[in-house]
Amino acid sequence: MAEVVMPALGESVSEGTINAWLKQPGDRVEVDEPLLEVSTDKVDTEIPAPFAGTVSSLLAAEGDVVGVGSAICLIETSTTVSAVSQDGPKPSAASVPHASPAPAAARLTVATPAVPSAAASRSVGSFLSQPVRRTAETRGIDPSTLEGTGRDGRVRLGDVLAVVDRNSTAATLSQTPSSPVAPAAVPTPPPAQPIRQAGPSATVVPPERPMSPVGAVRTEPLTRRRRIIAERMVASLQQSAQLTSFVEVDLTLVARQIASLREEFSAREGVRLTFSPYIARAALDALKEHPSFNAQLDLDRNQVSYFAEEHLAIAVDTEAGLVTPVIRSAGDLSIAGLARKISDVGARARTNKLSPDEMQGGTFTLTNTGSRGVLADTPIINQPQVAILGAGAVVKRAVVMDDPRLGETIAVRHMAYMSLTYDHRLIDGADAARYLGTLRQRLETPPVDV
Repeated sequence: MAEVVMPALGESVSEGTINAWLKQPGDRVEVDEPLLEVSTDKVDTEIPAPFAGTVSSLLAAEGDVVGVGSAICLIETSTTVSAVSQDGPKPSAASVPHASPAPAAARLTVATPAVPSAAASRSVGSFLSQPVRRTAETRGIDPSTLEGTGRDGRVRLGDVLAVVDRNSTAATLSQTPSSPVAPAAVPTPPPAQPIRQAGPSATVVPPERPMSPVGAVRTEPLTRRRRIIAERMVASLQQSAQLTSFVEVDLTLVARQIASLREEFSAREGVRLTFSPYIARAALDALKEHPSFNAQLDLDRNQVSYFAEEHLAIAVDTEAGLVTPVIRSAGDLSIAGLARKISDVGARARTNKLSPDEMQGGTFTLTNTGSRGVLADTPIINQPQVAILGAGAVVKRAVVMDDPRLGETIAVRHMAYMSLTYDHRLIDGADAARYLGTLRQRLETPPVDV
């Protein structure tokens, strides 16, 4: 029997939470085939099987937090069978002396009776994450009756919530004036408690918050990813003095270049040409001229570290929430190179194919909320960085321009707002203005060779 352990999940990551088992006891698994989904404070990722065989038992259930190197499941392989039977009859578990565990990610062990776990007792195909299972139980929904939209028909949280919404809508439509809904189903809020006397003073105990009417509120468990994002955003605001400055940029020349090169670029590079690599290239050029934005502040040691390279973190919207994969040495890439990298990390982020190491080490972050039509926002710094650039939507507007022949004239231009949030403990407003000025100059005079 081969023992699979929790693999190393990246630098500084010592444990992971099992989100879902993609294979169940009795399932055949091939080498490098996805075996389970694991969540860390960095990323959600699929763990492949280190060898082929048949899953014998699961040693950890979904929702368990498991340390790196700890056993998580047993797989029966032809290698383990031949190794046991090579020297004679297969020994019993009691007759085999205990040996110290091997340090490898997959260790060979003698088969022992597997202790049934909650994950192992479920039928094949019931791949339910903890949030999905809890939501289904609280809503009285049988997940086995649902048609899952996930991998291999797996039921996702959205599938359960869709049923909840349909049930709520059906209940609302069934109500008529002649048959109102009985209010008895709504728990009666407790009355306010009387004033409690405590010596000469009195303490007023406020009543509990009354519950909302049935169907007005939908409650669901907070996912691990959402909780991590929430904690990090609040911690970022508490850690640094954040200020946001804006600049308006004329992207007309970039828009014309994209339109003229779109088909040729796609055929040559295999990805679409968009505004994102242009903005990334301009942001990186500005970092080279203004190194204070490519730095890290450490007040405890009373020092500032300036990075020799620009490692660009790209904010990516995924089904599970926001992630920021890192493009290493992005300052050395051309617009075409950045287009390929941005497309690659974006696609792998949305399919949980990123490794934990790709989620750390960024020195500056770019978030493009303009792709969703947002004109401008005030992004929160991705700690321990000191700045983040937000790109707003590119829109056509009538703009007053100074023409050398016609003087002041009105023309239709492609305009966008860029927002820079920075750590005011290290960077002054004048520094931010200079950075944004360099960014605007780079974007309004794009390179000819893309």
